[in-house]
Amino acid sequence: MNKYFILIGISILIIGGGIFYRTVLLSEADRPVETGVVRNFKIVARKDEWKWEPETIEVERGDRLKIEIVNEDDYDHGIAIDAFGVSQRMPARSTINVEFVATQLGDFQYYCSVPCGEGEVDGVKRTHFDMIGVIKVRPATIPVP
Repeated sequence: MNKYFILIGISILIIGGGIFYRTVLLSEADRPVETGVVRNFKIVARKDEWKWEPETIEVERGDRLKIEIVNEDDYDHGIAIDAFGVSQRMPARSTINVEFVATQLGDFQYYCSVPCGEGEVDGVKRTHFDMIGVIKVRPATIPVP
């Protein structure tokens, strides 16, 4: 049998399986939604503090988040939000913007994805691993289409 027929057949099975899952097996509560609400936030990596400000962001499921992220440090940072496919590097003293829809309920970490050292802040040792924040996604209060 021709290898191209096999590849086409496997591709059709994978795509067909995905369509079947999304239309038949995926529950209504788990389907991605977008409410049309846009929420703007600003997250700042403060100079030599190894933390995000704010450390917690609260939104509703289906909200579109537009986040301006500022790096005040003299070295690179990165921001990653695994659940929403965000991963970007932030050069020293720069600002980046990310945008995504909070399609899932729960608490999701955002963290520095670039090793950025350590230091002492107010007598407490802080490191790259302390740069963790949380996006709390709660159920939508407006009806979701």
